[in-house]
Amino acid sequence: MLAVAKTLRGKLFAGPVRTVTPTQDQASSVRSLIAPAEGQIPVAFLISDGVVVIDFCGPWEVFQDTAVPDRKERPFRLYTVAETAKPVRTSGGMQVIPDYTFENVPEPKVLVIPAQRGQNSAMLNFIRRVTKATDLTMSICVGANVLASTGLLSGKSATTHHDSYRTFAMAFPDIDVRKGVRFVEENNLATSGGLTSGIDLALHVVERYFGRDVAKATAYQMEYQGEGWTNVNSNVVYAAAPHAAEGQGICAVCWMQIPVGTAPNSSYKGKKYYFCTLAHKERFDATPEKFLVSPGRAE
Repeated sequence: MLAVAKTLRGKLFAGPVRTVTPTQDQASSVRSLIAPAEGQIPVAFLISDGVVVIDFCGPWEVFQDTAVPDRKERPFRLYTVAETAKPVRTSGGMQVIPDYTFENVPEPKVLVIPAQRGQNSAMLNFIRRVTKATDLTMSICVGANVLASTGLLSGKSATTHHDSYRTFAMAFPDIDVRKGVRFVEENNLATSGGLTSGIDLALHVVERYFGRDVAKATAYQMEYQGEGWTNVNSNVVYAAAPHAAEGQGICAVCWMQIPVGTAPNSSYKGKKYYFCTLAHKERFDATPEKFLVSPGRAE
């Protein structure tokens, strides 16, 4: 497989390659991670019941397909970890037997946190513990809720699945929720948008360790045509609130469609905003700027 990958890499870089050119800010944000001169980088995938398959299998495929010239083995060592060794039932019904538990897992340099249902104090303590020594702890989709629940994202920026922007902001008011971005990085923490965004974040991690040429070759080997890993703003389509039907409004907090005639409302900077409940109105009134990137119906 390494020989095949090297052959493909030679073909790939023999001619021009179409990529999205990042902005200056994006290019400067590609900070290198230091790979060991030899040996593999341990990558742990945190799983529990309900874990979303593409959230961990997408990044897994990226890391397993990465090949680096002149290295005798694949650069990443991949394994799953859960609270116990019993089989985990994933989304869609697949069963996975964890490789390790929190008690015996090898210390990872990369921790991947997919969307899942099994959040508890043991899981949060595990994340806090290993993140002290990770090169990167990364959440995928609404796995951001798990990472945020540790307190590690407090005062930082993050993103999540576009359907969860507002609920995430409400649950974690001390986090700056970035809308319309493919992923966000904060020191040794990273969060991605929904589902396939995890593939792009993983390719970006490959780039940080081994450079853009290796990441391009990995995407080529996968026949992956997405370019979000080179352009964090590629999720901009998800930054806009949905359009309301005639006579309806959009709650400025959760984006629920509501009748404007009976809905609670507030005025801010000359515009009127509508809410599905008084609780959402109170949340908006407390920090209106947090909800103005994609405002509800205004008049």
